[in-house]
Amino acid sequence: MKVMHVAPGDSAGGSLKVALRIAGHQQEVLSFTDDLSCGPIAWGTARERAAWWSHVHAPLQEEDLTTFWHRVETADERLVLWFGRHSASELAFFLALADRLGDRPYDVVEIGQPDGAVDLVPSYLLPALIETARPVSPQEAADAGQLWQRLRAQNAPFRIVTSAGLASAPIDHFDSSILGQATKEWSSAARVIGSTMAHNCEPYMQVGDVMLLARMVALIEERKLLADGDPWDMRACRVRLPD
Repeated sequence: MKVMHVAPGDSAGGSLKVALRIAGHQQEVLSFTDDLSCGPIAWGTARERAAWWSHVHAPLQEEDLTTFWHRVETADERLVLWFGRHSASELAFFLALADRLGDRPYDVVEIGQPDGAVDLVPSYLLPALIETARPVSPQEAADAGQLWQRLRAQNAPFRIVTSAGLASAPIDHFDSSILGQATKEWSSAARVIGSTMAHNCEPYMQVGDVMLLARMVALIEERKLLADGDPWDMRACRVRLPD
């Protein structure tokens, strides 16, 4: 039977393609380009998600999202979903697919610690994980789909990983972390964002640089941070705390 591996992101998809070649498997890899750990999810259409990302940062392509969901939902192949429960974006990806797939049978490859996410596993280590794929039980699939429906109803700006699973979080959830990494001395905005990401990656990987940059810009507009340069250009801009 043909197999389709579904990866939570373009980077993870690229690594998985390399891993399958190393393992000698001629199997398709389908990558998801969206990050469902942030932004509104109640809308649910590719056009609305693409429009929201265009407002925040580099635009997603509506046709790419539409093609992805259609390909997964109509696939005749055996589906193998890759994700890590310690990554907010990858866990959101799994829950969303569980909701979409309903009672259709599929397998999963879960990435545990210390890596915690498909995106963090070197491609040369992925072949050993291919054979760990296990079928998702009907109860597990139903629970995952129901959780995603609850999160969609809450429609919070962020979704974060907790010890109990994925949960909603307010728009200012990461603001204190950003401010905690800044000082009263000028520092690269990229360094502050990188330090904030590192601060929020143990034991869970919660947020990417794009959304942290958006929050940094909001903090600058609120005068909780000062900026020297265009804050949207995090490599050129410097930031510091007010006196």
